[in-house]
Amino acid sequence: MLVPFAIVTLNAFKSPAEYSSGGPLSLPHGLYLDGIVAFWQRVDFGLKLWNSLLISGVVAVAAVLLSVLNAYALGIGRVRGRLWLLVLFLVANTLPQEALVYPLYYLAKQAGLYDSRLAVILIFTVIQGAFGTYLLSSVLGRFPRGILEAAELDGASRWRILWGIVVPISRPTLMVLLIFFFIWTWNEFFLPMVFLISNDNQTVPVALGVLQGEKMMDATMSSASALLGIVPAVAFFLIFQRTLTRGITVGAIK
Repeated sequence: MLVPFAIVTLNAFKSPAEYSSGGPLSLPHGLYLDGIVAFWQRVDFGLKLWNSLLISGVVAVAAVLLSVLNAYALGIGRVRGRLWLLVLFLVANTLPQEALVYPLYYLAKQAGLYDSRLAVILIFTVIQGAFGTYLLSSVLGRFPRGILEAAELDGASRWRILWGIVVPISRPTLMVLLIFFFIWTWNEFFLPMVFLISNDNQTVPVALGVLQGEKMMDATMSSASALLGIVPAVAFFLIFQRTLTRGITVGAIK
């Protein structure tokens, strides 16, 4: 994975003349920033970056909250028909987005949410929340019953047990979900391409896809666009890498 990233980075700072003469594996003679500047201005990358950050951040937080509430009811509450509900969530995760696009497009049109970031946020919150519910239900299903019974004897309500006991103890697992939900939503291309048709609402992957689809290809600008597209996700991963490692380690120990 590091080799393609290094090649993209080198070509992003290489002039078109250097690329034509030396090819994609040659080293640049200096820092050629015109490709990055041209791509930034051409697609209004600052706005696309904000859209991706907003959508991915809101979806990650909302999907984790939705997963916690659902999993608390299914894993600890033991609602009737729990097994069939978990099967339903599992099946929902296996459905391809191509099978969902038309009914979601129709619903968005009817609700007046088509070509709005809210529509994409709601769709991905439900999609990511289905996976989070399935995962957390199995985790909370093995939650120590003694702690819950002690809290109930002390007079704690179910809501107090959830936010005062279950969530703090499960925080490492929730942080892992938050990181994955953010990165998965950031990299989504198909549904944002369908639902965000106006330039002001498009995300970074859509902007990259539109650029790659043009007839004229600028290798330097293409590399610059790919670099700018993955740097925020990589930075987010590196910032929360310790949290991710700690969450996975805690889950393995448990």
